Amino acid sequence: MGNVIQTNELTKSFRGKAAVDRLALEVPEGSIYAYLGPNGAGKTTTIKLLMNILFPTSGSAEVLGVPSSQIGVEQFQQIGYVSENQKIPGWMTVPQLVNYCKPMYPTWDDDFCSRLLRQFDLPNDTKLRSMSRGMKVKAMLLSSLAYRPKLLVLDEPFSGLDPLVRDEFIRGILELTESEGWTVFVSSHDIDEVERLADWVGFIDKGALQLSEKRVTLQERFRQIEVVLPDGAEVPKQLPKEWLVPERAGHAFRYVESRFDGQAEERFRSMFPSVETYDPQSLSLRETYLALARHFKGGAQ
Repeated sequence: MGNVIQTNELTKSFRGKAAVDRLALEVPEGSIYAYLGPNGAGKTTTIKLLMNILFPTSGSAEVLGVPSSQIGVEQFQQIGYVSENQKIPGWMTVPQLVNYCKPMYPTWDDDFCSRLLRQFDLPNDTKLRSMSRGMKVKAMLLSSLAYRPKLLVLDEPFSGLDPLVRDEFIRGILELTESEGWTVFVSSHDIDEVERLADWVGFIDKGALQLSEKRVTLQERFRQIEVVLPDGAEVPKQLPKEWLVPERAGHAFRYVESRFDGQAEERFRSMFPSVETYDPQSLSLRETYLALARHFKGGAQ
């Protein structure tokens, strides 16, 4: 099993400022890869580079084994792409959209399309421009899935969706990817939803990829540590590099351990030998993300 997406030093600059900076990204075949980062971090720019909408300043990318700069009709017939700001023909109904898209894709599956129509519960006689945001996303997803793509690229798909629609959307994607074996690359800052969806996670900040690993592995190595310091105890000025966002408030001291391994407690004891209690707590993906975001925002290397 190889990588469906792979980049090498991929860089895109605007007016001399790097929006994507020497990106080395690998998305394994069959994975659901969540590409996370704050607004303006470079997520959408990355996707536009991968989809051959933008040309890189330097470096390279491959999608489905083809250089991104050479992606054409043949590759797009194997890629489903849904973007937050994607333009749709508002004057069409869903059946008209289906009839419009179908001739473009040799692998279009009518039975599968009918199944998706039932699953998404889309109306037949409503113009796309009159639909809710959630219905429009479902219509775009339908037109991007009915030809059974090898790769599904979703750019901020949850934006503007109400909780019920988000839940239906995620359950639908999980069911389809499991049954079809697709690779999904999804960019989002909606961490709670992504946690239910992804098995791989990448974090981009200021255009640079800060980490990329399996979600389970990521959450296994991050822990919240909070202790009560005895009277007179001081926090050392030089703390282990594995400790993120250390904070003290009165006698309370807490930090996020970013490498929870056999040496984690030893590192703690070397800093605070007089503290008896050591009780690491697991973090949600959101809590891990926020710790990383604060860490990088603070300028830590």
